[in-house]
Amino acid sequence: MAPDLDDIRAARDVIADVVKRTPVISSLTLSGDIGGNVVLKAENLQRTGSFKIRGATNKVASLGDVAVRGVTTGSAGNHAQALAFAAQHFGVPCEIFVPVGAAITKIDACRALGATVVEHGAALAEAVAAAKERANATGMTFCAPFDDPSVVAGQGTLGLEVIEDIDDLACVIVPLGGGGLISGAAIAVKSMRPDVRVIGVQAAVCAPYAGGTPADGPVLTLADGIAVKYPGELTGPLVERWVDDVVTVDEDAIADAMVLLMDRAKLYVEGAGAVGVAALLSSAVRPSPNGSTCVVLSGGNVDLGVVPSLIRRHENSSGRRLSVVARIDDRPGSLAHLLAVFADGGADLIEVQHVREGLELHVRETGIHATFAVRSIDQATALIVAARSAGYEIRPSTW
Repeated sequence: MAPDLDDIRAARDVIADVVKRTPVISSLTLSGDIGGNVVLKAENLQRTGSFKIRGATNKVASLGDVAVRGVTTGSAGNHAQALAFAAQHFGVPCEIFVPVGAAITKIDACRALGATVVEHGAALAEAVAAAKERANATGMTFCAPFDDPSVVAGQGTLGLEVIEDIDDLACVIVPLGGGGLISGAAIAVKSMRPDVRVIGVQAAVCAPYAGGTPADGPVLTLADGIAVKYPGELTGPLVERWVDDVVTVDEDAIADAMVLLMDRAKLYVEGAGAVGVAALLSSAVRPSPNGSTCVVLSGGNVDLGVVPSLIRRHENSSGRRLSVVARIDDRPGSLAHLLAVFADGGADLIEVQHVREGLELHVRETGIHATFAVRSIDQATALIVAARSAGYEIRPSTW
């Protein structure tokens, strides 16, 4: 049976000793660039790094004595960490099944909390199926990541906080994967304030709630935490009933949102948690002209291996990094002379390498691929003009 506002209020009492009340942070950058008053619900600062601790704690608490036999789940990471934390809090065994290749940071965090972690299958559905089989074989309780009334009620406590902390709330933008967070939050928000709009955001490559057709095999996206291919049996109807609109964002918008939050808001937010900001940046959602628009940053468990690529991409697109390919004479001093042209123009060399393949070179020529830190697109353009004026055959590179 679907939870209601009373269930969500009861869940808040149950989880109060475990779950943090995360802050609502003003965003001058988004408000100024996009218009309207935009605020951020920083659930990335929650214990275990995401909102999932709310639902997991409420679920384990609801089991009573049955929990002593242990709990298990299949999850891409955040629900796994949350369940491991809740199990440790209540002193019960926990086994986690994750897809092969799940973020190492999330796996390590689960193990640090005392859970047994098993990598199984290429997709989330396979990990979930394995966890269910384990529960049937051992008497453990399978704890669904989103499609469970206790989980939805727990996630809904975020909606209570948003209503209480933002007096002029007009719109809430929520990441949408399986639908547990947005269902619970929407029930709480709209039960008290029917006029507030609730908008879900999905990654375009995996958007079943927006009418997308699920792809075969694993889904490659920065927003892996919401890459759920099918609506839940419980959450699907709840989203249809309580949520005003569902939009999608592409990978470039997600990457831009992650970097903006790091650079301007000083917040470390994973791709799934940043899709709401991506929706504003890409104009998939317009902020409310009256009252505050609240963007839920649902998680902060970023895979560290992704960050250098995000920064490099941002530097290239914003004109802070310039890569070039040039032909030079294969004689001593030629490379130094070319680099001096860029140094005189204020560029800072990051790396340089010889390239002899893929270019039509004279026997006494060599190719050079060089990357520089620059301050603007105008400076980059001026540097290329200067190098060509100095006699070099040179072009920008996207390497």
